[in-house]
Amino acid sequence: MVTSTDTQSSADTLESAQAALTHAAFDSKIEGNIVFTRVDAAINWMRKNSLWPMPMGLACCAIELMATASSRFDISRFGAEVMRFSPRQSDVMIVAGTVTYKMALAVKRVWDQMPEPKWCIAMGACASSGGMYRSYAVLQGIDQLIPVDVYISGCPPRPEALIEGLMKLQKKIETEEPTKVQKQVTPDA
Repeated sequence: MVTSTDTQSSADTLESAQAALTHAAFDSKIEGNIVFTRVDAAINWMRKNSLWPMPMGLACCAIELMATASSRFDISRFGAEVMRFSPRQSDVMIVAGTVTYKMALAVKRVWDQMPEPKWCIAMGACASSGGMYRSYAVLQGIDQLIPVDVYISGCPPRPEALIEGLMKLQKKIETEEPTKVQKQVTPDA
């Protein structure tokens, strides 16, 4: 049996809950907070959380690269789900697979078309060191052609390894020097 005091107390509880929601919509304490940081730290934070990869899938590692974008591994947690196939819209080149000398100049051309700042991930044994191919046709590591920031081992590496490589790249980007310091040219003595 419900009494009038029970009904009154539930109505009061409902009103107080609605008042709390209305009050939470405007909180003057939150509006007065200020965050202090350096501009370079804020820029590095934005860069590390919005990596746009340029997939350079040259062999079997490309399948693992594609699997990383699937819902099971979800590369979008790191802001890197937007695979750009235009070098002018990307900032991370993921070289996945065997780089032959015939393909090396195309990889270099795409790298040169990417805007600064840019980073490179060598995914797999073939991209890192030529892998099992010790022949005249295979480049023995993409680092002979372009600078590599993160090496991912394996043949082929698992998608989890690529995600770990992206996290290492994010840590590297987070601690980068300001752009002004990076572009400084020291005068010859």
